[in-house]
Amino acid sequence: MSTPVVTVVVPGRDIAPYAGAALDSLRRQTRADWRAVLVDDGSLDGTPAIFDEAAEADTRFSVVRNERPLGLGAARNLGLDLVDTPFVAFLDADDLFTPTAIERLVGTLDASGSDFVAGAYVRLRPVGEEYEPGIVQPWVAAATAPERLGTTLADHPAASGNIVAWSKASRIEFWRRHGLRFPEGRLYEDQVLAQQMYTRARAFDVIPDVVVHWRERADGSSITQHRERLAVLQDYLDGLRGGLAVLDAAGAHSASAARVDLILRMDLPPLAGIAARHPDAKYRRLVGSIVRDLLARGDEPAREESASAELLRAARLW
Repeated sequence: MSTPVVTVVVPGRDIAPYAGAALDSLRRQTRADWRAVLVDDGSLDGTPAIFDEAAEADTRFSVVRNERPLGLGAARNLGLDLVDTPFVAFLDADDLFTPTAIERLVGTLDASGSDFVAGAYVRLRPVGEEYEPGIVQPWVAAATAPERLGTTLADHPAASGNIVAWSKASRIEFWRRHGLRFPEGRLYEDQVLAQQMYTRARAFDVIPDVVVHWRERADGSSITQHRERLAVLQDYLDGLRGGLAVLDAAGAHSASAARVDLILRMDLPPLAGIAARHPDAKYRRLVGSIVRDLLARGDEPAREESASAELLRAARLW
């Protein structure tokens, strides 16, 4: 086996029904010079056994575990501390890498010399007893297509819409030079971190290749499937605001404007729909507050044009 050039950090908690498929997607990679740190975040199901069996059968896998759940950010940081390869990538243990993901991500960085690369992704949705990948959504395509090497937020502000950790590969030196870490003890921990990456990179790459199938669990247990919970909403809105604050502090005004428009068009309308029927008035107030805040930024007529009628109603009534 060749010397690994990239470490894939694979965190998971109680994901036994999906972990085997995630690890298989690593085994099927067209580029084999990887290692994977499997981080068990205090699982109570069969996840630890699946991770241990993988490590026993293939020396490219190693396992670390938290005795109690500390959250996704802490689990990723634990794996990050163990990286001893030039590159690092992330894969949640209920998602799938496409077969050429590592080849394309690492190969692009080898060719460009950039600090990190971001690829496209699609949702993996339940259809009957199976899961089927969807299409690349417009906001994902806007961030990743066409291929751009050595770009910056000034040249490609729409890249700020790709905020997920698992669609990227990076130079580990970039993380350590800037002391980058995932926020701990909160949900949606990759939103702020992603904008820190974009604003601190000397240059980054984007590629239109689909590198990850992002699973929407049939049992509804994914974090993103519970935004009707007040605590989840609060962390979600904190992540949105925190990411925008990073862009604003860096003077990335075009990227900040692009991100606001995307949030108004894609993120907030579903929340307004939930708020309209939610029994807790605080939920409605929180949604109304962020809509008003975002509409007040910059050119108000342009902001209102990007907001749905439902959002405008939320801003006025809640």
